[in-house]
Amino acid sequence: MPRAIIISPNDDYHTLTPINVPTPIPKSHELLIKLTAAALNHRDLYIRQNLYPGISFEHPLLADGCGIVLPHTASAADPTTVSKRVIINPGTGWRSDPIGPESAYTVLGGTSTTPLGTLQEMIAVPADDVQLAPDHLSDAEAAALPLAGLTAWRAFHTKSANAVAGRNILVTGIGGGVAIMVLLFAVATGCNVFVTSSSSGKIARAKAMGAKGGVDYTNDDEWPRQLKALLPRERPFLDAVIDGAGGDIVGSTWRLLKLGGVVVSYGMTTLGQPTLPMQAVMKNIEMRGSTMGSQKEFAEMVQFVREKKIRPVVDRVVGGIKNLQAIEGLYEDLKTGKQFGKLVVRIQGEENGSRILSKM
Repeated sequence: MPRAIIISPNDDYHTLTPINVPTPIPKSHELLIKLTAAALNHRDLYIRQNLYPGISFEHPLLADGCGIVLPHTASAADPTTVSKRVIINPGTGWRSDPIGPESAYTVLGGTSTTPLGTLQEMIAVPADDVQLAPDHLSDAEAAALPLAGLTAWRAFHTKSANAVAGRNILVTGIGGGVAIMVLLFAVATGCNVFVTSSSSGKIARAKAMGAKGGVDYTNDDEWPRQLKALLPRERPFLDAVIDGAGGDIVGSTWRLLKLGGVVVSYGMTTLGQPTLPMQAVMKNIEMRGSTMGSQKEFAEMVQFVREKKIRPVVDRVVGGIKNLQAIEGLYEDLKTGKQFGKLVVRIQGEENGSRILSKM
């Protein structure tokens, strides 16, 4: 029987638990996929910390996955997908509406709202929820793309309305998967990208990937002034801020933003609640929420990655779904925040603990 990993209840940090599961029996509109790699996101840590709604102790973990389509007699899906490498849309219930999901939206992995998760060897998913993996990506890079790439694409391309060459974009908290994908998308679009981080090493990595500069956000009073000094003379303001930290990001950046500038928030890793000071209101600055994305945006994002030959940054890969100790180490990386890029489990391999730098 195929193997999978779920969680078992354990106070405030649930335990990784391997199980055997029945081989999925796909419906006529579904594809049967042999998973080769799966990637972690911060939500997977929150699930183990009991900080996420609707936690399941029965369903496999993780939302990101790459795999090979297997033949099965019930499928009415395009037969040309058989034996092809695909990536899975991490959310279901959202087809194309730019405003938001048309029906109940569900994210894969570790919740009671869907039995699907990618930390297992086999999965059956609707054919509409997969895209062919770009050929230039490894399995680990392909698995690292879906959730971070989709979230970044919608935040930057759809919600910011500033995916235009020459615009000045600030990406906060560089090092996480979504922030890095925003950086890659914006650089590929021709934007001037600036970043914040508490790590000089992460800022240096971002600059090597095309960022124009970066500042240390731990100095609350100084970093906005330091950032202002980095902006180009011919365009001495920010067009948009793409933020995943929350807190008083508008209060820190309203002076730098242009009239009608945009702050897009896709997450909140700090305890502080976002605020909108009256000075920002008087400048017609908008704060827009953004989360995940539609099937249409997922397809657009994958095609952009394919055309621009973008590679998600993978920080570390561990091999083997039976290697609980190594997988536990990936969760520890998420806890400490030391990673730069995505953390990946190679489901069909046995390599352990390799730290890799994706080509840029």
